Amino acid sequence: MESNLDFLLQLCLILGAATLGGFISKKLGQPEVLGQILAGIVLGVATLEKTEFIESIAEIGVIFLMFIAGLETDVKELLDSGKSSSMIALGGVVAPAILVFIGMYFFTHGEMGHALFMAVISTATSVSISVQTLREMNQLRTRQGISILGAAIIDDIVGIVLLTFVVAAVKPTEGMSVGSTILHIVTFFGIAAVAGFLLTKLIKLTEGRFNIDSQVVTYAVIVCFTLAFLSEELGVAAITGSYFAGVMFSMTPHRHKVSHEVNQIASVVFTPVFFVSIGMGVDFKAALSALGIGSFFIILAVIGKLIGCGLGAKLSGFDSKKSFQIGLGMIPRAEVAIIIATLGVKLEVIGDREMAAVILMVLVTTLITPSLLKIAFHNKETSQA
Repeated sequence: MESNLDFLLQLCLILGAATLGGFISKKLGQPEVLGQILAGIVLGVATLEKTEFIESIAEIGVIFLMFIAGLETDVKELLDSGKSSSMIALGGVVAPAILVFIGMYFFTHGEMGHALFMAVISTATSVSISVQTLREMNQLRTRQGISILGAAIIDDIVGIVLLTFVVAAVKPTEGMSVGSTILHIVTFFGIAAVAGFLLTKLIKLTEGRFNIDSQVVTYAVIVCFTLAFLSEELGVAAITGSYFAGVMFSMTPHRHKVSHEVNQIASVVFTPVFFVSIGMGVDFKAALSALGIGSFFIILAVIGKLIGCGLGAKLSGFDSKKSFQIGLGMIPRAEVAIIIATLGVKLEVIGDREMAAVILMVLVTTLITPSLLKIAFHNKETSQA
């Protein structure tokens, strides 16, 4: 009987560590998310195993996190920021890709396949950490926060297409064609647009006729999970589907109720488990084994995002401070980078050393971003005071 309930003990340990880590981090003037990730690293070092159950809870956590981000998005502001988000995303793909390709090409003594794959890995952005940090500082609904969200979604799509091109070039017999990939992406956004239109119309029709207020949160979660599943099935990240589900409900009169109640559900269990699980997934031995190539890769990848996204923001009309804040918000890499790297190892395009370098980059960018964002936005507030 005890073995069947082991997952409960593990969940208690993770939630306890998340609470303690978040509390200490907040007391030290840092975002709670940083403390939760560090708590996960401690649990990982203590050899607490990340089971399939915990991974599933963590996956729900990041889906809820991006759903809430969608609910808190001002749609008019998001549409208005379309041009700036596109420019930020373009800069955030081109600059790191070029820097990392050139750097890795010389570092690996002309290994074209290695350099191309590492370049694609460097373009991936994982904004879940930035989103949570900005939410804690009440900055998610600023123009910078909305631009970071928009740019990250575009980044994901461009990254998928780039990956398809690279796989086709390096291993022509593997994976889907570029045309098929683009068709899947277009299909997802078509489904999302139609679903959003029908949802808002349906809620307007039922308003006043039926009392759906008591069940609206359940309906919202169903739509969130359905779109997350569909987006994953069509080759777009699940978090993109959940974000658009949130955007849909942000245009309804139930926005605040759904946002408040889903946030209550998510913040108690799911999102803390997600951030702790990031720390638990860190393989220190692998990361340390690639300290040389890893450090070089991190420097190029971070500088690429700062320059590319910062320049894109500057050209979009942001001042230097806000452009720098946006660049910082686009630094983190996490699950997308690891997924692409794992594919590279499977296809034998990159080796274990490059995989370890990616793990090191994920660790470093995950840990530095919350504190850097805190400093950047604090300085902004101080200068305005």
